Parts: sequence; C-alpha cells; structure tokens
Amino acid sequence: MKVLLVGNYEFDGSTSMKVWANALLRELLQRGIDAKLISPKPVFGRIKRGAHGAGKWLGYVDRFLLFPKDLRVAAANVDVVHFCDHSSAVYTPMVKNKPVVVTCNDMLAVRGALGEIPELRASFFGRFLQRWIRSGLGRATRVACISRATFSDARRILKSDLNLCVILDGLNYPFQQISPSEADQRLASLQGIQRPFILHVGSSQVRKNRDGVMRVFAKAAKRTDLQLVFAGESLSSDQIRMAHELQIFDRIIQVVKPDVKVIEALYNRAVALLFPSRYEGFGWPPIEAQACGCPVVGSEIPPIAEVLGQSAVVMPLADENGMAESIVRIATDTDFRERLRRCGFENVKSRFQTSRMMDEYVSLYWELACRS
Repeated sequence: MKVLLVGNYEFDGSTSMKVWANALLRELLQRGIDAKLISPKPVFGRIKRGAHGAGKWLGYVDRFLLFPKDLRVAAANVDVVHFCDHSSAVYTPMVKNKPVVVTCNDMLAVRGALGEIPELRASFFGRFLQRWIRSGLGRATRVACISRATFSDARRILKSDLNLCVILDGLNYPFQQISPSEADQRLASLQGIQRPFILHVGSSQVRKNRDGVMRVFAKAAKRTDLQLVFAGESLSSDQIRMAHELQIFDRIIQVVKPDVKVIEALYNRAVALLFPSRYEGFGWPPIEAQACGCPVVGSEIPPIAEVLGQSAVVMPLADENGMAESIVRIATDTDFRERLRRCGFENVKSRFQTSRMMDEYVSLYWELACRS
C-alpha cells in the first residue's frame, strides 16, 4: 500500500501539527508501509515569513495557488491520501479517484467563524476559509476525529456523520519517566527554577486560559512555596501586568519555545500540570504529562474530561478555588500525588499508546483502499 500524507505549511506556526505528521510518517515507515509526507513549500512566503499580516497572504499564494499542482502529481500514484490536519480539507476536491482521509483535530476555528466562540471571532476572509474547510470535510471519504467531543461538533456542524469516525490521538513523541539526574541535567541551563513548580504548557491564546492559570496559582501560592513555569510562547504584556497585580511575577519562570527534551524534563520534575483550558479539540499536554508521571489538574470541558476521565483532577472551569485547593493537596499530600501518578500512567498505557492509534489508521487505510 502507498500512502500520501499531507502536512501543514511550514510558516503557519502550528508546531504540534508538524510533529504529529512526522510521527505518523515515522510509524508508517516502521510498519513497512510505503508512505511519503508532502507539505506546501514556502516560495512567496520566504519574502516575509509569518502566520499574520503580509506573511499570511504570501503564504496563501504558496498554499492555494502553487501547492495544488504538487498535490495532484503526488496523489496520482498512491492508494490513499491522508490530510494530517483539517485545515488542509480545502484540498479534498483536488484529489480525484482516491480515498481521502482527513484528521479533524477540532472544530474551534469553524465554530468561531459561525459566531459560537466569541474569543475566536473570524475576519471576513477567515469566515470564507472556514466555510471552505467545512465543505472539504464534507467531501472527504473519511474524517477521523481525534475525540468524541470533536466528533460531536463535526456531526452537528456538518449535519451528518456518514463519513465521520473517531480515532483517539496517541502520543506523538515517546514521553516517559526519566531519572531525576537526567531531568536536572536537561534543565540546568534554565534560569530561575529553584524549587518545586507547577507547570503550564501552551500558547498565549485566550482559549488556553493563562489568566486562569495565574489566578489559580496565586491562590495556591499563599499556602505553598511553589513556582509557576510557563512553557511555550512568551507571556503577553497584559499577562505580565496581571502577574504583577496578583503579586506572583517573581515566582514565574518563562521557558520560551522549549524543545521536546526540555518539555519532557519539565513534566518529570513538575509537581503538577495545570491545564484549565477554555476550549480544546483534544489536549496533548495532559497525556504527555501523565506519561512522565506528572499529576494533572484540568478544566471539566468535554475534550479534557474525555481524555482524562477519572485519572486526574478535573473541575468546572469556574471553580478556580477548587483547582487551587487541588494544587495545594498535590504539593503536600504524598499519597494523593502518588495515586494520581499511578492513575495517569494507566490512562496513557490503556488508551493513548501510539501503536493503538496507528493500528486504527492502518486498518482504515486498508478498508478504504480495498473499496476503491
């Protein structure tokens, strides 16, 4: 069998999607499947790189005017075409006489364009693009949703579930426990980490709720000596101002765009991952943390509740006092912390192994290839 994977544009800022597409390619090749990964090549986008402003529009030239020809040529000699992110669903009509799989990571941007999520309100062209994506999803042979929550959104918005299925994500990197000395060695170059810390991994997008992270931490900080580590994008000026107002800025460490080895070490050394997101399609950090033995405190939104189940502390988004209390308990109650660690390991082992995810995708490829 020959499988063509289609990844995201290099300058779209979606690092996690690039990691996932490359993990998929690696796993397929290890299974002896003839797989190839292509992505829109930056040509005009090299003039001004970026996912915003002029860089975004130059990138659209690369993605929508130049790439379709490369896609048609590459798709001509394969059995299945798999678009690794739903934003590429715009290309589904360009693939003729081949089964097309699209992995749908979330419907958040589509919902924002429909006015369902005010924080993700789209521009005029953004609304057009999301309609285009929506139409492409409807024309795919199969749309693999990464959670039941995403499946429910897709079924409601597309008004059909005939081409939908659920394939829960697996880890896209083999996160695991490492020795304390190895973790400390990887973190040695970081400035400011001097004592046990709470970790948040993610961007500064409103839906990631960094404001909520700081409010929860501020409450827990009154009863503990913990620090707070933000791994991902730099804090915005508004977030820095808020940290000063909450009198916790001197306890915050920023680890900007860390590589995966550093993230793994942070998970291993953190007292807990605090993940009170407002919206997610799945949420990788909680299972990454659990694979490293890090307890998780998250918001009780459908995807996170689905992914974590009873293996972590999951509370209503508005219950910041409860989250803070849980952080304090994890930091001070060894038995509670150990129980969460064990439950987290079991959750990842039983539900989110990469091998399980790959079994389901390969089975889907064979099913669709045999039909065509």
